[in-house]
Amino acid sequence: MEHIEESLYGKLEKLKGEELLVITKATQLNLLGQVFRPVFAGTVSEVQRGHLTLSPVIIKMVNAPFYRCPFPLSIPLEQIVSYSTEVPSDTSFPLT
Repeated sequence: MEHIEESLYGKLEKLKGEELLVITKATQLNLLGQVFRPVFAGTVSEVQRGHLTLSPVIIKMVNAPFYRCPFPLSIPLEQIVSYSTEVPSDTSFPLT
């Protein structure tokens, strides 16, 4: 498991300053009273061993697909199940 996180850390470190779409393990998250699927799009601002920070970040919610989070979000590397640089943050796609 540690080797996988080291490999992910190395790959994400090279993406600083680029837009990234990230999906995490949780089926749902609750932030600021909003329940949403864990799909985030944003610019990679920081990569540390153990977490990735997106800032600015857009939370892709069903009823607000371009909700701009008012603060940076740090995501634990062990919670990331998928990521892509191929999907721009302003792209609309179905979440249901």
